[in-house]
Amino acid sequence: MINLIVAVSENNIIGRDNQLIWHISEDLKRFKRLTLGHPMIMGRKTFESFGSKPLPKRHHFVVSSQDHEDTDQVTWLKSLEEAIEKAQELDNEIYIIGGGSIYEQSIHLADKLEITRIHKHFDGDTYFPEIPEYFECIEDEKHWIETLPFEFSYRTYINRKTQKP
Repeated sequence: MINLIVAVSENNIIGRDNQLIWHISEDLKRFKRLTLGHPMIMGRKTFESFGSKPLPKRHHFVVSSQDHEDTDQVTWLKSLEEAIEKAQELDNEIYIIGGGSIYEQSIHLADKLEITRIHKHFDGDTYFPEIPEYFECIEDEKHWIETLPFEFSYRTYINRKTQKP
């Protein structure tokens, strides 16, 4: 199963200057809970955004046109298709974690979207694509934390072409 996981603002911003704009510790815990033990696919800039250090207990497949040396936890590949193929050799459940270009290339391949929707508009330079009509929201869990200047929701969408609710 191909899962996309993302935190995105109301105006589809996912980042600025290669960084997340918000910090929601509950969302980071959710990200860890969902991705732990599963391969993750990302672009080079996303990998660099967390210090080019792999997150524990997850194999990282990084898509880049540049040559890099593989390590125990990081495999560098030239295409998204190759990354998906290699990730699925490790586990049927894979997570695509960004960035904008990778999401744009992969949204039509996804079986499920795990979206944290930030209920605020932000200025940024990286966008998440529009969600295609064939995705159905099957969960919508609203959250408000006193210390944050916005509300957010955890939303799960399934691809009606490939999945049953």
